[in-house]
Amino acid sequence: MQVTSTVRNPLVTGGKTIHDITEDVCRQVEGKPTKSWMLVLSMALGALTIGGYALAMTLWEGIGMWGLNKTVGWAWDITNFVWWVGIGHAGTLISAILLLFRQKWRTSINRAAEAMTIFAVICALLFPVIHTGRPWLTLYWPIPLPNAFGSLWVNFHSPLVWDFFAISTYFTVSLVFWYIGLIPDFATIRDRATNKISKAVYGALSFGWDGAAKTWSRYESVSLILAGLATPLVLSVHTIVSMDFATSVIPGWHTTIFPPYFVAGAIFSGFAMVLTLMIITRKVYKLEDYITISHIEMMNIIIIVTGSIVGVAYLTELFIAWYSGVEYEQYAFLNRATGPYWWSYAIMMTCNVVSPQLFWFKKIRTNIVATFILSIVVNIGMWFERFVIIVTSLHRDYVPSSWAMFHPTLYDMGVYLFSFGLFFTLFLLFAKFFPVINMAEVKSILKSSSEKRN
Repeated sequence: MQVTSTVRNPLVTGGKTIHDITEDVCRQVEGKPTKSWMLVLSMALGALTIGGYALAMTLWEGIGMWGLNKTVGWAWDITNFVWWVGIGHAGTLISAILLLFRQKWRTSINRAAEAMTIFAVICALLFPVIHTGRPWLTLYWPIPLPNAFGSLWVNFHSPLVWDFFAISTYFTVSLVFWYIGLIPDFATIRDRATNKISKAVYGALSFGWDGAAKTWSRYESVSLILAGLATPLVLSVHTIVSMDFATSVIPGWHTTIFPPYFVAGAIFSGFAMVLTLMIITRKVYKLEDYITISHIEMMNIIIIVTGSIVGVAYLTELFIAWYSGVEYEQYAFLNRATGPYWWSYAIMMTCNVVSPQLFWFKKIRTNIVATFILSIVVNIGMWFERFVIIVTSLHRDYVPSSWAMFHPTLYDMGVYLFSFGLFFTLFLLFAKFFPVINMAEVKSILKSSSEKRN
């Protein structure tokens, strides 16, 4: 029986053929930049420039330009670090774990999610590097390298050293996984190129891909191996970041619930950011037939699950603080809810516990506008979660005479703005010059659906 090339599939709508997929995805790479793309890039570059001034002043004058003080030594910068690392979790989860579980709904969104991971980790690394004060002198200190100071080595008992190994490994595996997935699509663009420069660039990027059966077999084997390597990293990276706090003796930090709580929160915020980016990309590049309501609904279901886990973790923290009978632990949580930063705790609880429950209603989780708004609300809430954990646990310690408030300065905000400018500049350049949809995998889904139908 003859296999037709057009078939209806909830993951690829509009009766698309394999040729249509190639044309629709390659159009944004081969065509001239659109006005909307140029406008958004201008805004990203504007944020990068303004934030770059704040970053330059911080490096020149020192981190005294920030609102840090002797009591609150970790504040806006480490909040942003943990937040950006969390954003980077969804990409590897969508790519690696869902690939191993053969979830076909990942295919249209995994490419952009993987790119988001790479760029988010780059933004995350910015903050601990600056926090060292003089990164040109101290950047290599977490790395166990032979040095000119004799027997000085890093302290392998320090979770800050574990951060270096976990995040660098995560970044490396995610980068390789992302690039391997791009190779077949680079070859498609190479074969369609009409000018010598594009042909040479995409030819070099495609590593001589010839599309032979043996090449595809090796490609699939490598993808599965990398997915197997990346899957434990999803759990390990934010677990180790949580140990920066959990291995301390600060009330509100010294708790065993942090590793699973941080991992769930990272996936929660990461999927929210994927939704934000994919809804914009879907509209700007007219990819409604590829990033469908089914994709958005599946991601919203994951947000319900991880948001509920985060909500249970909040309640567990409160219960354990009460049950422990330790007055310092009890006061830490009482201070979060009723102290001078009560408003940040209220925002955290509203955005992270209440708002995701709206996705239980099918009309809301399949509504593009509602999903877009709630995805932003979730990431606002997750930023405030990290702020609450870090600042409210530090600003009132064991000695009341040392209590202090943290107030961010314009330079705190400026460096954060720089990270946003950097993230969106990188993502927009990726969306213009790289195929934002994984053509090879979408075509395979279309082909398998057609074969089953016939």
